[in-house]
Amino acid sequence: MDNRFKWLSILLQLLVFIPGAASCYLSAKKQMKFTPGKTAVLCAALLLPYSLVFAALHVLLDIDTYVMFLPSLILFFFLYRRTVSLDLPRALAIFTGVCAIGTFPAQFAYSLDAALHPASGAANLSPEGALFQLVLSFLLLTTFFYPATRHFSRAVDTLDVPKVWHSTTILSSLFLIFNILAVPRSYSTLYAGRMKWLFPVFEGVALAVLVAIYLLFYQGSIVILEHTALKERARLLEIQSHQYHALQEHMRQTARLRHDFRHSVRLLASLAEHDDIDSIRKHLAEYQVSIDDNIIVNYSKNAALNALFGYYQEMASSADIETDWRIVLPDPLPFPELDMAALFGNLLENAIAGCRTLPSGPRYFCLTAEIRHGNRLYVVSTNNFDGNVKKDKAGYRSTRHNGVGTGLASIAAVAEKYGGAAKASNNDREFFVDVVLKL
Repeated sequence: MDNRFKWLSILLQLLVFIPGAASCYLSAKKQMKFTPGKTAVLCAALLLPYSLVFAALHVLLDIDTYVMFLPSLILFFFLYRRTVSLDLPRALAIFTGVCAIGTFPAQFAYSLDAALHPASGAANLSPEGALFQLVLSFLLLTTFFYPATRHFSRAVDTLDVPKVWHSTTILSSLFLIFNILAVPRSYSTLYAGRMKWLFPVFEGVALAVLVAIYLLFYQGSIVILEHTALKERARLLEIQSHQYHALQEHMRQTARLRHDFRHSVRLLASLAEHDDIDSIRKHLAEYQVSIDDNIIVNYSKNAALNALFGYYQEMASSADIETDWRIVLPDPLPFPELDMAALFGNLLENAIAGCRTLPSGPRYFCLTAEIRHGNRLYVVSTNNFDGNVKKDKAGYRSTRHNGVGTGLASIAAVAEKYGGAAKASNNDREFFVDVVLKL
């Protein structure tokens, strides 16, 4: 092939990186560290010089393109990880999935090129074949644009089950490796027997199977998320039940206090007749303590959230944790009850668990929740802890198990769902969580 056609062919093949890169970010649109424009500039700054070197090696040194594509994937994955806030399992699953899908346009292009240039091979893909590959790549990008941005992104944002993402990566890798091994170095192999038409048919079936697997994965992730939501509802109902029994006990206690009140009045009257001021003061102090012990605080007009706060307040008291909570939520709630229960439930549970890591000494947990600037809900949490944290590039890891801190991930997911953000930080004594949600 003439060098001019080689340059044209390789440049067309390198343009496939554009739909490939775009596909990687579609499902991770909410996890991008930078704006789409800045991300595009960063990718272009790497891809342009890399493409020139890639093309020069192919044309001048006659190095096969599919040999150079493999190390390219490692470089591109490194770039992808630097531009998204995803943990390794999710980032790897998206990247290998896009790469696996991206090999099919190349296979169909080889099949067309074999019909046009039977004496050639995949290492010398013609400009016509390269253009066909590029068109198919953009068609796949257009086809998957809506489901990736509207549906698969939901699974990426909320499904924090590493085993599921590892399984997806393995399946995608199998298809990716198979297509790499199936590349016809010489088109003469496609003219043996019925391979000329079996090859594209088989690739078409494999593509359909891979897409079906991804759809099943999405349906499975929805089932997992719905099951998680049901567990959250059941947990909230259990908390409400606990609070209901606490309220019943409170009513019994106050009924007893009301019954005993007339006896206290008689006693106070008798003490007053004898000018026994010290005894009156002592009796009033004891009565005040008995009243304070039976006060139930209303944190919110929403019954479910009020039960949630009451439940964790009781838990904090039993763990000798001093609480300073200033919670001012509007009525009615501007957000779904279940999302607010997930946000505050994880926040309260994590903070109390952090306080419990202190073997001795004062434990404290401060929480503020209020509407500011008319259209923002600000939540600020501070608790002391033993200073032990696990953290990597993806964020905080759980200290109770090997994996991502699901509580913080859930808080961040709720915040991002309503156009806000959540930030966790710490020093050697205190842990901080700041959350903002847009109304």
